[in-house]
Amino acid sequence: MRFASVAAVAALAFSPISMMPAAHAADAMGSPTGKITLSAKSADVGVGYTWGDGRLTYGGHTYKFSVTGGTIAAVGFSTIEGNGTVYNLHRVQDFDGTYGAAHGEATLGSGLGGLVLENKNGVRIKIETATKGARLASSAEGLTLKLEK
Repeated sequence: MRFASVAAVAALAFSPISMMPAAHAADAMGSPTGKITLSAKSADVGVGYTWGDGRLTYGGHTYKFSVTGGTIAAVGFSTIEGNGTVYNLHRVQDFDGTYGAAHGEATLGSGLGGLVLENKNGVRIKIETATKGARLASSAEGLTLKLEK
């Protein structure tokens, strides 16, 4: 059975960015400057925790990073695989930070979703995700991405 990450998809579908013509949507996100892949897990009973790792491709180099974060008002367990485009990253040091996103997920079996994340340095990540597991979440989420030394 497949369910989409309903709230995340709806948030993207009805965001001001998605209502603009394609040429203006890229301008609203900023300049594409890199790519990421990530793999994470979320476990929740009321308050949840997300952990995992990923790779950032930027400026002809590949950097490993860790993913940690928390969720409020969720229950269940899921694994997340994602690919995304990084915008407005002008110095690799600006990648580190906590990225905020309004988030919702309804996964039973497998699901697809997407979200836009932004940190305090103005770095944005537009990510598409595939989830597996059984999880229901409706919350604000903060994911901390930290480059490994």
